[in-house]
Amino acid sequence: MLAVFSLLWSEHCGYKHSARLLRRLPSTGGRVLQGPGENAGVVDLGEGLAVAFKVESHNHPTAVEPFQGAATGVGGILRDVVAMGARPIALLDGLFFGDPGHQFDRAVAGIGAYGNSVGVPTVGGTTTFHERYRENCLVNAMCVGLVETERLTRAKATTAGSVVLLFGATTGRDGIGGASVLASQELGEGADEKRPSVQIGDPFTGKKLIEASVELVERGLVEALQDCGAAGLASSLAELAGRRAGIDVHLDRVPLREPDLEPWEVMISESQERMVAITPGNCLADAIAICRRWELDFAVIGDVTESGELRAFWHGEIVGEIPARLLTDEAPRYDVERDPRPVEQPPPETGPLAARLATPNARSRRWIYERYDHLVGSRTVRRPGLDAAVLRLRPSLRGLAVSLDGPPPGLGEPRSAGVLATLGAARNVACAGGEPLALTDCLNFGNPEKGPIGWELAEAIEGVALAAEALRVPVVSGNVSLYNETDGRAIPPTPVVGCVGLVRDVRRVPRGWREGDRVLLVWTPAALDLEAEAALVHFLWRAAPSLSLVHDVGTPGLDVALAEAALWSGVGADVDLPEAGTGAIVACAPDVAATLAWPELVELGVAGGDSLLGYPLAQLEEAWA
Repeated sequence: MLAVFSLLWSEHCGYKHSARLLRRLPSTGGRVLQGPGENAGVVDLGEGLAVAFKVESHNHPTAVEPFQGAATGVGGILRDVVAMGARPIALLDGLFFGDPGHQFDRAVAGIGAYGNSVGVPTVGGTTTFHERYRENCLVNAMCVGLVETERLTRAKATTAGSVVLLFGATTGRDGIGGASVLASQELGEGADEKRPSVQIGDPFTGKKLIEASVELVERGLVEALQDCGAAGLASSLAELAGRRAGIDVHLDRVPLREPDLEPWEVMISESQERMVAITPGNCLADAIAICRRWELDFAVIGDVTESGELRAFWHGEIVGEIPARLLTDEAPRYDVERDPRPVEQPPPETGPLAARLATPNARSRRWIYERYDHLVGSRTVRRPGLDAAVLRLRPSLRGLAVSLDGPPPGLGEPRSAGVLATLGAARNVACAGGEPLALTDCLNFGNPEKGPIGWELAEAIEGVALAAEALRVPVVSGNVSLYNETDGRAIPPTPVVGCVGLVRDVRRVPRGWREGDRVLLVWTPAALDLEAEAALVHFLWRAAPSLSLVHDVGTPGLDVALAEAALWSGVGADVDLPEAGTGAIVACAPDVAATLAWPELVELGVAGGDSLLGYPLAQLEEAWA
């Protein structure tokens, strides 16, 4: 049982240094069907449909073994969404690396290999290169899924006498100790020795697992579903039991790929592609038939009880007995020490436009996302490459805009990092014509037992909370990834925020400016005014259906944003650069421009031709690509 406690009380599973801080985030709203505390957040889209989504980290596994670390991160977030009864329809990824070298290339390959194989499109994300991620890279994976509101499933067992059905892949020693040995400790000398703690993914079994799980939910054969991820059966069964129920598990019934596993190894193995279902006894035969049809290994491994305890048996003898609440709700919670430190500010980007477009953080991401299938599923209305992607909610003409954003490269001020990541994600969705509905976050930091890191974590959460409150958009799910340090050197504070938004009509999503369009800057004062920023987001999504292009002005500056807009549109523009703050570029027909009601509106020029700011588009394209 010591192994179980070491995992369930680890930072990765127990959130012991962050749980109290996370209460600061707003998480309720009229559309929220499920907030934090489940596998994913769920928001009502109307017309009987809901969206389930979450972002999760797989940082340390990727640092140790980039291909499998990134691939299994995708597999895990897919199962989190499936556990809510939802069918995954999109993936996004947040990648933070020292440079676009071999480690980055292998992580991208792992993401593509898994996502492409399971048939879920990767439609967006964010990529940042900075020296401080060289020894501890970050891979944050976000998944978005759809579920009928009446089929929403939660990971809580409620009915004594129901059975515990394990299905998917067989169980081995891969991943044992991953949550505590790998994810909840700093990296450093000996990191390669942790390679056995990285799981091995099997996307083809993952695809079958998705299909079987969705069918079980659609046919009403399960009362609860849970991914068998970090800490394996120990975590999934403890969470299913919670305060309301107990579970008896017979570990000798678990299908094994290695016959000599000990009971404790079976209990905490993190072998991939496994799910646990709570199934009423009268539904068991039909549930088993689905597992057989999808050629998945399965076994009835236990029962739901009224004891409130998680009891493990091995050939009829009890080998472990723990009150489930001690592993979940009553796990340790600590207040972090907060020691403010001097804030580092990244130097501004300078130099000619063409040279800045060629830098790693400004250049086109096409070479990354073209390795992903972003059209599979036939929902993708707007492809990756500019702000948010849009997926159609078939058979209606409504759509879902999705975005994932992080702070500017190297930004050391944690509250600003939280604010900017949140506003950036919401603005991206608004630029695609989506009304932001809800947020998810992944908080990546160093060792929280150090005062400066505890301060960074608390300040970044405050930044996310302040921006979310100004936007009036709840944070409904998320993840915390701590101990991102190597030999005492921590990553910069990196809160990553995802946003989903509702598009009223996918036929009116901005496509790109056209010859003769007016090009304007909709801006806010340079100092961050959260109410003004929230008003800007509201203005953009409401105006977007009448505009030909809307594009967020990001960290590289207005000239880079104009170049991105011109290259996306395939048309140049005759524009001047004004003195103005942050905001968004909009383009539209002259008669529409006259109707735009925004107090800080600057006309930049007119779209047309094959040049921009003195550069031929072909030269900008060559530098950017």
